[in-house]
Amino acid sequence: MDMSAAELKRAATAQPQSNSPSPELNGSEILVRCLQAENVKFMWGYPGGAVLYIYDALYKQDTIEHVLVRHEQAAIHAADGYARATGEVGVALVTSGPGVTNAVTGIATAYMDSIPMVIITGQVPTPAIGLDAFQECDTVGITRPIVKHNFLVKDVRDLATTMKKAFHIARTGRPGPVVVDVPKDVSLKVCPFSYPERIEMRSYNPVKKGHGGQIRKAMQLLLAAKRPYIYTGGGVILGNAAPELRELADLLGFPCTNTLMGLGATAASDPKFLGMLGMHGTYEANMTMQHCDVLLAVGARFDDRVIGNPKHFASVERKIIHVDIDPSSISKRVKVDIPIVGDTKDVLQEMIAHLRETQAKPDVTALSAWWGQINEWRKRECLAYKRSDDVIKPQYVVETLCELTRGKDVYVTSDVGQHQMWAAQYFRFEEPRRWINSGGLGTMGVGLPYAMGIKLAKPDSEVFCITGEGSIQMCIQELSTCAQYKTPVKVISLNNRYLGMVRQWQQLDYGGRYSHSYMDALPDFVKLAEAYGHVGIKIEKPSEVLPALKEMIRLKDRTVFLDVRTDPTENVWPMVQAGKGISEMLLGSEDL
Repeated sequence: MDMSAAELKRAATAQPQSNSPSPELNGSEILVRCLQAENVKFMWGYPGGAVLYIYDALYKQDTIEHVLVRHEQAAIHAADGYARATGEVGVALVTSGPGVTNAVTGIATAYMDSIPMVIITGQVPTPAIGLDAFQECDTVGITRPIVKHNFLVKDVRDLATTMKKAFHIARTGRPGPVVVDVPKDVSLKVCPFSYPERIEMRSYNPVKKGHGGQIRKAMQLLLAAKRPYIYTGGGVILGNAAPELRELADLLGFPCTNTLMGLGATAASDPKFLGMLGMHGTYEANMTMQHCDVLLAVGARFDDRVIGNPKHFASVERKIIHVDIDPSSISKRVKVDIPIVGDTKDVLQEMIAHLRETQAKPDVTALSAWWGQINEWRKRECLAYKRSDDVIKPQYVVETLCELTRGKDVYVTSDVGQHQMWAAQYFRFEEPRRWINSGGLGTMGVGLPYAMGIKLAKPDSEVFCITGEGSIQMCIQELSTCAQYKTPVKVISLNNRYLGMVRQWQQLDYGGRYSHSYMDALPDFVKLAEAYGHVGIKIEKPSEVLPALKEMIRLKDRTVFLDVRTDPTENVWPMVQAGKGISEMLLGSEDL
């Protein structure tokens, strides 16, 4: 049936009445109505032939703001950053063929870090699928290994239910990205629209509540521990369980550590926090991990960058309690003694309730002796670095930024490499969801799109992107998006003229043969920022760091690119080399 433009506009913007069919809508209008029903406020994308009907439907509504990026990879990253900072499902829209393949890196990045996302992809018309049509690719096949689930919608009548399933799967259990592939003819065909209030899927019922008996056994083991340790990862952040984690740690008085993805779950200022652990973790965090007798692991997966060599880690006898929403993560790399499958928030609440009910207390004498040993390890001051009046040390830049923004409403994103590790080590995060980076996949180029997504969601917050001259060039075109959508982020490029982490490994493990790790022909970043309509600042002396950062913060409503020329020889310490155990750390060049 034909509808006027005004009627189409009303149909696209009206809030759906659950279980009450509306006039027939085409697939694109149905898609928009589904997004509205899920309270989607922002989406990022790039148009193309297969999604033009969807873009037409977006044009006819005004409740969802679409952000036009300059590359599909950035669309996924921006939606990903939005999801990490807000806890809501991030939404992106790309066209078929190269639109999908350009999005793959972003989808894999979100998948590795368990980020809730729905990615809508265009597809060639259903009769053309499999015939090598223009801009066709097997989206379901390509993305299957890097999504929590994906759908190919072949019937417009299935579209609304599929979207409901996509959001449900993305945000429940262990979160993750879900791809919905929509052929062009499906986006045009019409049918009555109704959106289900809830969805039930016989094959998908994630466990939320932990087993009571296992929780009681875990608490008995923790209370009997002589050298306890609490080790938490990104699952605590994703599960919004930081308040419960802090309460449990306070009640027990146990030392705590966070992974790279878990920073902020424990306040950095908490005396019980030993810093980040792992390949570039603190000496005290790693030594405590290796020598504890009871380990409570919550929302973490014992990955290779955390425990190093599994055989070395297993060489010390300890009991392990592992809490995770995903049963496949438990005992995957390290055999555990008490597995607890459940939502981190729910399980920690149960643990707290048990602790408050019981009369048992930790062994005060043993705990005091354990803290004595930890404080001896702390005396190594493993994050100390040699100051300089001649060359800018990257650690000093991060430390100064941390001091200037202390107590303020700040988010920090990073790309991947040395600058990422320095940000994690020297910016002291007091709250969860304030540190946004690619952990599992280690994707260069995420920092600026992450910052854009966060700034759109949190316009009153300051958003800083700590990057390097290598990473920033992978998505630097998004400076154009920042200009168009007035998202004034602050970019701090720790520019050492090298692919820094590659150079560090080449120095330590490849005899100083710096194969293709030096950055020749760098652009003038100040002029480049100005060409996009932003503010560019370049500094080369330590005395310029504080004034430049202050000026960057003062320019609240402008995107600022700060090109910081740092010491090209500086390395990230501590470091655990590949194949070594986490207690076999290099603390500086003197250990080489």
